[in-house]
Amino acid sequence: MSTADTPAAAPGGPAPARPADFPALVARSAALGRDPLLVQAAGGNTSVKDGGTMWIKASGTRLAEAEARDIFVPVDAAAITRALAADPEAADRTQDFLLAGGGLRPSIETSLHAALPQRVVLHVHCVNTIAFAIREDAEAALAERLAGLDWRFPPYIKPGARLAGAVLDARGPGAAVAVLGNHGLLAAGDSVEEAEARLREVSARLAPAAPAAPLAPDLPALAAAAGGGYAPAGAADPLHTLALDPRLLAAATAGSLYPDHVIFCGPGAEALRPGQTAAGAAARRAAAGAPPPPFLLVPGAGALLREGASEGALILARCLWDVLSRLAPGAAIRTLTPAQDAELLDWDAEKYRKALNAD
Repeated sequence: MSTADTPAAAPGGPAPARPADFPALVARSAALGRDPLLVQAAGGNTSVKDGGTMWIKASGTRLAEAEARDIFVPVDAAAITRALAADPEAADRTQDFLLAGGGLRPSIETSLHAALPQRVVLHVHCVNTIAFAIREDAEAALAERLAGLDWRFPPYIKPGARLAGAVLDARGPGAAVAVLGNHGLLAAGDSVEEAEARLREVSARLAPAAPAAPLAPDLPALAAAAGGGYAPAGAADPLHTLALDPRLLAAATAGSLYPDHVIFCGPGAEALRPGQTAAGAAARRAAAGAPPPPFLLVPGAGALLREGASEGALILARCLWDVLSRLAPGAAIRTLTPAQDAELLDWDAEKYRKALNAD
């Protein structure tokens, strides 16, 4: 019997033995998680299969902490794959497939990892990749940069079982790289080293020749607009540039660009209207039933940050700059729809992940 056919341990029993290359996965996961151009806050997930068991990052944990704490949980990969084919909603109940306890849930993208045939799967929110994945012409633009690689581009679908199905439908025989529309990058391989090499190559190929340069804020104008729990971001914060560059301001306020921004910052980005104060902008967001945004853009002046905003929210605010500073001039963008925003905000799995990162 091959290792792929080896049955997983019984649910509720002792944790199955970890594979020999598990330490390599942990080390590379931590390295990926420490790079904010690849992973932000609790985003991204990695896994390794061993027989019928798959070890995957737990939801709400941080890849950067992989060497400092135990963030991986064992799941029954074969059972998840069967559920994905028979009942996608069941496949999204990832905690039902745990093979050992510990109080952590498997990643919300467990079904995606389980369904791919490769032994190791790495999923990151690479900003070089997202800057292409949000474009209207994403597939054509990617084809030029990724020529010679076996890759696929499934358009945006909410993370989870439906996304897993879309990746499988698009994958074709042997494809080990997927750029996920309005989401990120998936790279797989039969070893940790092979999967990471593919991830690094795609990220390098999609790197811009010259990202947009940060601009200096108008601090007196920002001070005049502050208040209501908002204060100017530090003078060197590149987030200011999203309010100072008209092209980037238009892109930032067009709508939500990828899921983690919605989860940690709310839908889209809020810009003050002429003569409006920060308190007025927050009240406008509250009237729409949304919490106060962690940052506000003041056109022509810079950015304000909300006092007490979570670390995750501030990290994702910085991510918006990192993505849009790499957006090619003249590129049209595709945003999530209000319905897609709502399904992320109302999703129990994402509420759980956000709750674990509330500080």
